[in-house]
Amino acid sequence: MVRNRTMLENKVHSLLDKYDYKSQLTDVFGKSGIIWLKTLDVSTIDRLIMNTTLAAIENINLQIETISKELAKYGWDSDDVKILLSMTGIDVFSAMLIATEIVDVKRFCTPWKLVSYAGLAPSTRESSGKTKTGRISKQGSPWLRWILVQCAMTAVRYDQRLKSFYERLKSRKGSAKAIVATAKEILVIIWYMLTRRELYRHMNKDRYEQKLSRLKKIKESAV
Repeated sequence: MVRNRTMLENKVHSLLDKYDYKSQLTDVFGKSGIIWLKTLDVSTIDRLIMNTTLAAIENINLQIETISKELAKYGWDSDDVKILLSMTGIDVFSAMLIATEIVDVKRFCTPWKLVSYAGLAPSTRESSGKTKTGRISKQGSPWLRWILVQCAMTAVRYDQRLKSFYERLKSRKGSAKAIVATAKEILVIIWYMLTRRELYRHMNKDRYEQKLSRLKKIKESAV
């Protein structure tokens, strides 16, 4: 939705460039900016384009505000999100994304089922009666796989246990494969955390409190 809004805003900027209009306002799409845009002297067709584009931007803004409030409420009310926030490398956004992609950890009877769902399990093929493993399958949820890799890149910088895990693999397999393996390791840990309803054993308590405080502020600002 933000990308769509940006496209519409760029259309307005194109019209301003067409007539060489310059604004001294900090935010041309703020209240004062909208009033200014609606009073500009442009052709009939361009006025129609301007007005419909501004109306579309306003509609998207309303939708983003509504969605943001619902997401903030979901994040604060979700026990899964609060558990996930204790994991190094996982922030408010990634915790909500992981929780919504997993839906219910009880759907996965083992951590490896969850790993497979995220597409982080190695692909297998049979040849001459032998089973060979290859690169990760990349099947399942692309969003879950993507966010876990992002979390892994942060976690290896601040979590000594995961850093050691990553460094061992990096020396043998290279950085890219080591990060993917770390993402898989994080997901296995997440399965146990959510299944047992436990916080991450090696969490940074101060950092965890900061995350909860941020989540609370998001919730309060959305009321």
